[in-house]
Amino acid sequence: MIFEKSCGGIIYKKEKEFVKILLVKHTNGGHWSFPKGHVEEGETEVETALREIKEETNLDVQINEKYRYTISYSPKKEVEKEVVYFLCKFEDGEIHKQEDEILDIEWVDINNAHNYFVYKNDIKILEKIKNLIL
Repeated sequence: MIFEKSCGGIIYKKEKEFVKILLVKHTNGGHWSFPKGHVEEGETEVETALREIKEETNLDVQINEKYRYTISYSPKKEVEKEVVYFLCKFEDGEIHKQEDEILDIEWVDINNAHNYFVYKNDIKILEKIKNLIL
């Protein structure tokens, strides 16, 4: 069994009475989700999340380590994957997608985000964080 680990973030920002979250459409699979990527040797989960968010979106965020969410799944036979997401507040930056990994990036109203998701794990995480930031 091969074990893989990725880290990323659920990035949000408030615009007047609306809360938006950032979703990325991955080239691998063509699905919408949160930015994430593989942990590199010697990195902490937070370091990985910050690096991957910056690489994939060009945005700076503030991570709240208190809100850490983990999902596990098997993307292919003999592979077990764990993904750790942190709740992240948008700080600064202009969106610029990582061309080789990201097809599209959108700020989406948190109440409509579930319509973008294919995987139940993403919907479960969205439901957990909604109450925290609305």
